[in-house]
Amino acid sequence: MYLDDIKEIENLINNYFEGIFYGDTSKLETCFNENAFVYGDINTSEYSKTVNEYIEIVKVRKSPNDLGEALKMSIIGIDILGKIAMAKLHVPMLGYNYYDYLSLFKINDEWKIVNKIFTHIDND
Repeated sequence: MYLDDIKEIENLINNYFEGIFYGDTSKLETCFNENAFVYGDINTSEYSKTVNEYIEIVKVRKSPNDLGEALKMSIIGIDILGKIAMAKLHVPMLGYNYYDYLSLFKINDEWKIVNKIFTHIDND
């Protein structure tokens, strides 16, 4: 069961990475629960959006792929307890060095992102 959950979460996160990297909002939408929120900071400016607002921003911006960037996103760790999980990700893109924490919940036998928090850390 645990190994199946890890594999399902890794697949979800890979879809998340591809969605934001290629600007594939259809793929990105499948990763999130419809009531998810996205919080973070970009250069100390607070960021707070519903998942629909966030996906709309991804839809209209130039994707990292369109800008000629290499996909360097990676999973740092996944922690699962029953039907809840946390994932820590490194998401360098668009000139930023993002780190994401994703809260996941298994809803109707399917893992979904229910909350995303992120920050940009300078490369010193």
